[in-house]
Amino acid sequence: MQFALRPASDLTCPDGALAIALGEDAPIDLPASLDPAFRAQLEAVLAAEEFKGKAGASVSVRALGQIDATWVVVVGKGSGSAPDLRLAAGAAGHFAREKGLTRLSFAPGGALSAEAACAVGEGVLDGNYRWDRYHLDDNRKAPLAQVDVFDGDTGTLAALQRGAAISAARSLARDLVNAPPADIYPESIAAAALKLASDRVTVEVWDEARIRQENLVGVIAVGQGSDRPPRFVHMTYTPDVEPVAEVALVGKGVTFDAGGLSIKTSEGMSTMRCDMGGAGAVIGAMSALEALGLPVKVHGIFGAVENLISGSSYKLGDILRYNNGKTVEILNTDAEGRLVLADCLIYACKLPVTHVIDLATLTGAAVVALGEHYTALYADEDPYADALLAAARSSGEGLWRMPLEPLYKELLKGDWSHIKNIGGRMAGSITAGLFLSEFVDGVNWAHLDIAGPAFLSAPERHFTKGATGAGVGTLLYWLAGLGG
Repeated sequence: MQFALRPASDLTCPDGALAIALGEDAPIDLPASLDPAFRAQLEAVLAAEEFKGKAGASVSVRALGQIDATWVVVVGKGSGSAPDLRLAAGAAGHFAREKGLTRLSFAPGGALSAEAACAVGEGVLDGNYRWDRYHLDDNRKAPLAQVDVFDGDTGTLAALQRGAAISAARSLARDLVNAPPADIYPESIAAAALKLASDRVTVEVWDEARIRQENLVGVIAVGQGSDRPPRFVHMTYTPDVEPVAEVALVGKGVTFDAGGLSIKTSEGMSTMRCDMGGAGAVIGAMSALEALGLPVKVHGIFGAVENLISGSSYKLGDILRYNNGKTVEILNTDAEGRLVLADCLIYACKLPVTHVIDLATLTGAAVVALGEHYTALYADEDPYADALLAAARSSGEGLWRMPLEPLYKELLKGDWSHIKNIGGRMAGSITAGLFLSEFVDGVNWAHLDIAGPAFLSAPERHFTKGATGAGVGTLLYWLAGLGG
């Protein structure tokens, strides 16, 4: 897909859709360059549909030869801010997806700042995303090939392309999460990471023998019930300039979660291909760093396992001794992601990094607390949390800070070990974060519980049902902020 800039006097889109963005709380003000008769008809349709310019709202009509386009779609841009323009562009991209159009023209209704143009680039492609690998060929629709944006300069074009790079990273994460567990398992998700290897990105993959040699006890325990052996992955991006910072991104990579011996119901298991959403987000973010030219050295780390049931499954009552000396008693084999993350966090903290972020579809408690549209944020210092919250706002992702309340550590206190792997029904997302904190040392740390937004149960805004790539945008905007 490619972007191009065109003059505002040429509002057309041959064989495609012309998308016109209008603001909120203002009279409907369609471009004067439209044919007067057609403009009057379109104004009547917008009035009948009670279109108010709300960000992401849309009304479409067939052009019927009155303008050089197949469709005209009017999209709401709300206040005209970058996040609202992202929703407007997303609605336009989604419309093109639904109609199977390969060309779209977008009229933002004024000059775009670099921030706004980046958001438009993201939104169009996010809305146009589809995962239809297993659909019949007759039902598969072609993606956008050309997007024209009216007005702007070379800076606008570069910003649009930055947005496209962020969306491509999100789409990679969405592809990995949407894929069935027969396609994505420890070895294949490690192979997906290996595809990122380049002059700037190195990828190291440990097989089961190396994992045992390194005593990654959580990865070993959770993965031992599956016939597919686990993998441990460490990706490293090194910029072509002196790095301004060095950080680590850690993802939960449970490629399918049946719950182990604490087996899930069929309903609870039905979407558990998404339980590697954290690892998917890390792979997605790592894939964009070179294209964005970020001056930050970044480590991407995850352990990949299947949590299944067999005679070799780990058991309730087992006690794991981690490389940092902490011991963990297993009281629920379905609280497995934190066991894998613990190994990864110990490893990450030994690197010369100042900040570590982990992302995980970790707890149902986070979904109960915040629903499908917010990620739960836990951070050990206020400036770090504030920076991540700002990055999430810029990326259009919902993020809500939760308390890391030390009093709740008592709920994790073990009878036969240092800690248990669950703390009971109360404060389940918080105690999961406190569990992870036991394996963090010497760095600034944040935990993102993406269990809610990682996988949508129904279409929402310009996102289709299924994977959203939750966390990718927040990570990339935060990393860009480190670069100044």
